[in-house]
Amino acid sequence: MAAERLQKILAHAGVASRRAAEKLIADGHVRVNGRIVTELGTKADAHKDKIEVDGKRVVLEKPVHYLVHKPREMVTTLNDPEGREHLGKLLAKLPERVYPVGRLDYHTSGALLVTNDGELTDALLNPARNVPKVYAAKLRGHLDVPELDKLRNGVELDDGYKTKPAEVFVLREESKNTWIQITLTEGKNRQIHRMAEAIGHPVQRLARTAFAGLSTDDLRPGEVRPLAKRELDKLVKTYLTPARIQKANARQQADEQAGMPVAPQSAPRSKPRGGSKRRAGRNPRSPGPRGKRGGGDR
Repeated sequence: MAAERLQKILAHAGVASRRAAEKLIADGHVRVNGRIVTELGTKADAHKDKIEVDGKRVVLEKPVHYLVHKPREMVTTLNDPEGREHLGKLLAKLPERVYPVGRLDYHTSGALLVTNDGELTDALLNPARNVPKVYAAKLRGHLDVPELDKLRNGVELDDGYKTKPAEVFVLREESKNTWIQITLTEGKNRQIHRMAEAIGHPVQRLARTAFAGLSTDDLRPGEVRPLAKRELDKLVKTYLTPARIQKANARQQADEQAGMPVAPQSAPRSKPRGGSKRRAGRNPRSPGPRGKRGGGDR
């Protein structure tokens, strides 16, 4: 295996997300072959070098991905000092060590992705990726069109922040409540609760029915299933590959600004002098295909 940046190795091993791994390195928690490393540009070979975090050997694991239907009244942590129900109990039956991608509030049920895939986690949590999160929300009272439009066009929250536009439509009306479906591409703290309170219709119940296209339709609360290959392939194509391309472009730009040599591009062929002719039926030769940036699945 070729040498890779330490933070990438730690993310692949499920130790932490890429950003959290960078902090571990900078804070002196990481050793390579017995030596503390604090420089973020340091590279290592995960199969040859001895990499440790706080004295524990880092072992690369095969990336795994599961969808959890988180029940209500459960915290999205691997343990809880207060003795509440926690996600760790559901994940204890899995053979791999995995972590949640984001979180759901204690009283919110629904779709939660868990994985040891740090690179995909970083991509899905990046606000620039605009990952869709679909919720079914039971609001107190009946909403009129102007109130629905406020949710759709953006609501000013209690801290002055105006939410991004959202897809909103009514699922059904009950005698004293209204069920709506709302799709967000951002994730502020208790955002739907705060949006609903801003228009005078507090949330009575909330469930996330889908995250990044992954639906809980086939799962009961408390159930866990591995992602299908088609689901994982779609996540990689939609969110991870663009993130890799963006990082590659950023690295190339940084190298250019630092004056590092960049591979020259092929100059266009000029028409040969002397009136030489191409053989009939042949197309002019074009430069060969360039390698794709960002790589494939991981």
